[in-house]
Amino acid sequence: MTLTAARGRARQARKPRQARQATGWRPPATAYGLGLAAAGVAAAWTVHRLFPAVPLLTAAVVLGIVAAHLPGARGLVRGVCRAGLSFAGKRLMRLGIVLLGLKLSLDDVLGLGWATVAMVLGVVAATFCGTWWLGRRMGLPGDQPLLIATGYSICGASAIGAVSEVSDSDERDVATSVALVTLCGTLAIAVLPLLQHPLGLDDAAFGRWVGASVHDVGQVVATAQTAGPAALGDAVLVKLVRVALLAPLVAALATAVRVRARGARATGTEADGSEAEGTRAAEPRAVGARAEGARAVGARAEGATRRRPPLVPLFVLGFLAMTALRSTGVLATAALDAAATAQELLLAAALFGLGSAVHLPSLSRTGARVAALGLCAWVVIAGASYGGVLLTT
Repeated sequence: MTLTAARGRARQARKPRQARQATGWRPPATAYGLGLAAAGVAAAWTVHRLFPAVPLLTAAVVLGIVAAHLPGARGLVRGVCRAGLSFAGKRLMRLGIVLLGLKLSLDDVLGLGWATVAMVLGVVAATFCGTWWLGRRMGLPGDQPLLIATGYSICGASAIGAVSEVSDSDERDVATSVALVTLCGTLAIAVLPLLQHPLGLDDAAFGRWVGASVHDVGQVVATAQTAGPAALGDAVLVKLVRVALLAPLVAALATAVRVRARGARATGTEADGSEAEGTRAAEPRAVGARAEGARAVGARAEGATRRRPPLVPLFVLGFLAMTALRSTGVLATAALDAAATAQELLLAAALFGLGSAVHLPSLSRTGARVAALGLCAWVVIAGASYGGVLLTT
């Protein structure tokens, strides 16, 4: 090799390194979206400080929807910020759910009494099954019936985020469900206090009714505090019993997903064999096409089986671990307060990300049915909770 050729090769080898140095450091793909989510949380916090009746999480969802439709911000939300906003809606939601476990202890649950715990179980079961069935009968698309039923019966947007992880729901279905549940929970802050005296509920009974029927923890606090500290204490305890049901619900849905994936794989394999054998002699081209389709079905089912979620997702185990840690009593009040603040900020960022995925023109096509389902589910959970409170008072 001549000296000239060696120098040429050395120059070629240095070009990629020089190009990288010229380009400079680039931030991760999620950085822009996470920065926008942080700005959204700051704006939501400001709204909450100026108008304390507006919960932080509600403001975060609304601001996310607004950002997705503002002419100036719409391009960022749908473009360079989309990856970070989706990351916030999923990953930060998981962290927030884990920290949510620190709000619950076994002593609190046992202090309510078995009658109240049984009442909460009945209300959750009736609301979940009734809303899911009605949503499917109304023909709502995708996983919307499942997600709305979960949000109404357990703990609002947090439950929707947890269930969407194991059901692999479409982001638009998640965003639509979060928007509906948040809207109805916000309306409850204004409507339920007006019904306390007409329904003949004292402060403690009103608190239990609010805790059993309002969706998000923040909305429960905002609604129950209108009747005083006694109502607020009972409302939060009853609400946290509902939150505790999140773990078994997610585990049950994860099991259902695994069974369904296994069944789809078996069906695809059988279709492959039967289609190919039944018509091979008479219609070779049709058989080949059908066999190819069956192989595709089998491949999709096999991929779903490989991607099947664990029976108990990791963030649910974290939620249970935090509940057990809180039950030991070793955590100081300052630590619990710091965790509660972090949990609310994480959930606010996640809800801003989910709100930014709402597309109002698409939502308008099923808006009437979604609103009708939300109203019916609201009546179901409010009526079942009211009956349960009367039976256990």
